[in-house]
Order: sequence, then structure tokens, then C-alpha cells
Amino acid sequence: MKNNLFVLDTNTLVSAFLSEHSKPTLAYEKAKRIGKLSASFETYDEFCDVFVRDKIDKYISLQTRLEIIDEYRAIAVFFEILETITACRDPKDNKFLELAVSANASCIITGDNYHKY
Repeated sequence: MKNNLFVLDTNTLVSAFLSEHSKPTLAYEKAKRIGKLSASFETYDEFCDVFVRDKIDKYISLQTRLEIIDEYRAIAVFFEILETITACRDPKDNKFLELAVSANASCIITGDNYHKY
């Protein structure tokens, strides 16, 4: 691996806190154990926006989610985005590629069905 920096997309990150033994949870915990989680202000803001939505109330209390957000902010390594990338079929996902390149990340952890080239 390059430098053991990992990018988790928003869906994976949110899912990691919804089910204790899910694949996203296992990926999140392993990434923390063997390396560091990377974030940009754009990816962090998206995570926060999604994670505080009312529809998640039935799974985790807002107070607990705010604590998780604080913990994530404390452990994530933040990177400035250095270049614009427009390669994703979903333009909203470009920010994760931009982060991975800017951080020289080892990999992007996502549930999306992308092919490795």
C-alpha cells in the first residue's frame, strides 16, 4: 500500500455506523487500525449533512451521531484538494477521487460498483 491513507465515500461511512457487523463497519475499523482516514472539507461536509438527516433518527440518536461526527473529525487527516477531476459517472463522486489523488491515498473504500483498472 502507498501510505495507508484511506478514503471512505459517504455511503460507506454512514453505513459503517448503522450496523455493527456490516462490511462497511469492518472496512472502517480495519482502515483505522492499519492506517488513517483521509478527508477533505467537501467530503466531511457531505458526511455531516447526510448523517444528521431525520431519516437516520430511527437507527441512531442525533446526539450519538453528533458525537460520531466529532470523533471522525478528530481522527481524520484533512487534505486540501489540489486538482479537479471529472472522471466519475456520478459527478458528486469526483470529490472522492480528488481527495484520493491529493492525499496519495492507498485506496477508496466504496460500495459503488466500479471496476478496478
